Amino acid sequence: MANLLVRGIDEALVQALRERAALHGRSAEAEHREILATSLRRPKKRSFAEVLADMPDVGQDVEFERMKDTNEAPVVFD
Repeated sequence: MANLLVRGIDEALVQALRERAALHGRSAEAEHREILATSLRRPKKRSFAEVLADMPDVGQDVEFERMKDTNEAPVVFD
């Protein structure tokens, strides 16, 4: 496993890391590893077909047909 040395970190940032580590019950080094892993993991990219297949059925095509423009305000409330 590789080692990573990070230099020139602001002391306030180091303190925030220590505090976050303490909240999670782990060392600052373990917290640093977790932050890096979480930040660098990427979700699997889905294809366009998969995105389309996941779209919900919201109605029939006829419900989305364009109405003819009569230059009148639409009736919203009866």
